[in-house]
Amino acid sequence: MYIGRIVCVAMTADRRVCASYRVSSRSFPNRTAVVSADKVSIVPKPGFEADVQKNPYIAYNCVRLVCGGQVAVVTNGSHTDPIAEKIASGMSPRDSLALNSLALDYEKDDFNTPRVSAVADRRDGSGWLGVVREDGIEVRRMPLEPGRYFYIATYEENRISNDLCGDYDAGSADDACDFVLGKSLFAYREKPVTAVAAMGTAHGFDLAAKDAPPA
Repeated sequence: MYIGRIVCVAMTADRRVCASYRVSSRSFPNRTAVVSADKVSIVPKPGFEADVQKNPYIAYNCVRLVCGGQVAVVTNGSHTDPIAEKIASGMSPRDSLALNSLALDYEKDDFNTPRVSAVADRRDGSGWLGVVREDGIEVRRMPLEPGRYFYIATYEENRISNDLCGDYDAGSADDACDFVLGKSLFAYREKPVTAVAAMGTAHGFDLAAKDAPPA
């Protein structure tokens, strides 16, 4: 089943929060993730730079760390930065997700692609999901518990639900990338391209990115 881009919040067995993101694409698979000190960006692979002229939504910062590295914001588009910046200025994750989802709205492409978002907050151990679709907006703090994850996607599974969940066994940022690329329910979600993850540590978040293996 193809469900498009996916964001996920989770809690490891030893109670560390994690947020991850998977690019899945039928039209623009030639993309990768570039990791910096406090952000991750989705960009076209070398030789495919002109793809951004065909669709301006395919390149963006998908992860930002703010609040001294204590909060990870993960999304499928340009709303990453304003969500992160509002949280950095003191706004709550709930209010920032709601405000920026409303302000930026769904993507005005051929599919009216929803904007999906996740926030993992080490300060209180919380995980949030948000989505804005053509027909509505949802923001929710998810009931995280050790060894459990929750997710939302741009298509099909694009309504926040406690049923979009499963057991979580990732222990590192690299593990979290592998998990969302092809483990648990994600093994049955088609067209993976690349994955990124922000995994909680004793002091902040580790960042990782990994491309999907060739089909």
